Amino acid sequence: MTLHRLAQALTLTPGPAGLTCELQGDFSNGPLGYPPEKGFPFGGLLAGLSANALRQGLGLTAPLRSLSIQYLAAPAYDTPVVFTPRLLRGGRSATFASLEVHQGERLTHHAQATYGDDDLNGLKAVGPVVPPPPLDSIHPDRTLSGPLAPHFSQHVEYRLETGPSLLQGLPGDKAGERLWMRTKDGAPLDEARLCYLMDALYPPAWTAVTTPFRAATVDLRYDFIVDPTPETAPDGWAFFDFSLVDLGDGWTVDDLTVRDATGRILALGRQRRKLAPARPPRSERA
Repeated sequence: MTLHRLAQALTLTPGPAGLTCELQGDFSNGPLGYPPEKGFPFGGLLAGLSANALRQGLGLTAPLRSLSIQYLAAPAYDTPVVFTPRLLRGGRSATFASLEVHQGERLTHHAQATYGDDDLNGLKAVGPVVPPPPLDSIHPDRTLSGPLAPHFSQHVEYRLETGPSLLQGLPGDKAGERLWMRTKDGAPLDEARLCYLMDALYPPAWTAVTTPFRAATVDLRYDFIVDPTPETAPDGWAFFDFSLVDLGDGWTVDDLTVRDATGRILALGRQRRKLAPARPPRSERA
C-alpha cells in the first residue's frame, strides 16, 4: 500500500549514523505562490519527525508528556537529515531523552522529551473545560487558501472560527486565531500529527499587525495532557486556540491550547520567535 504524502514525510529510515529522512519542498513554510526555496522546512514537520525519532530510536512505549525543541539552523531540502536520539534516564515514573539532528556537519536542531505513564490512583484536578464551537457550525469555506498560504498547509484541513485574521491589526487581547484542524491523510490524530498541527498556522503576531514581517521559531515547547485517540479527536479533528502573548524588541511569544470536542485540554504549546532585524529608514542608509 502506498503511504500518503504526509505519512511518507514522517517516516524515518534506520542507517549507520542514526535515523534519516530527506525534507521535501511541499513542506516548505514559504507561500504557495512562490518556489519552496523561498521558505524553510516547516517546523511542525520537524517536531513530528523528532517525536517519531525519539520513540522509534529508543523503543519508548510510555506516553509523550513534553517535547522542547531549539531550532538552530534551517536544514536544506533533498539532503539527508540524521536524527540521533539518546536516553538520558529511564525510570518507573518518568523517562527523559534527548535528540540531536544533523545535516552533514551542521547541527540543525535538538530536542528534549519526557515520557511517563499515568498514575490512576494519584491526585487529579481537571483544567478549565471550554467547549469549542461545533465543527459542523463552521462552513468549509472558512479555510486557509490562496497564493500566500504556506506549502505545508496543503496537508491540513482547516475550519476557522475567527478568521482568517491575517494582517488585521487586532488589539493585543484579540490577536490570534481559533479553528478546527486535522491532517488530510485521513489517519487518526497521533502524537506526530498533533506536533505537526500545533504549528500549522501563521504566527499569531501576524494578526496584530497590518504589515508582514519575517520571523523564525527559536524555541518551541509542547505539553501533552491527554493522549489523542479516536474518542478525543474524532476523525482526526481537534480545536486549536492560538493567542499572542508578546510582540516587541525583536521577539514574539505565542501560546496555544488544543481541545477536544467537549472542551477538554489535549495539549498546550508555546513558541518564542525571533524577528528578522528591522531595516533602517531609506534616508538613514549609507
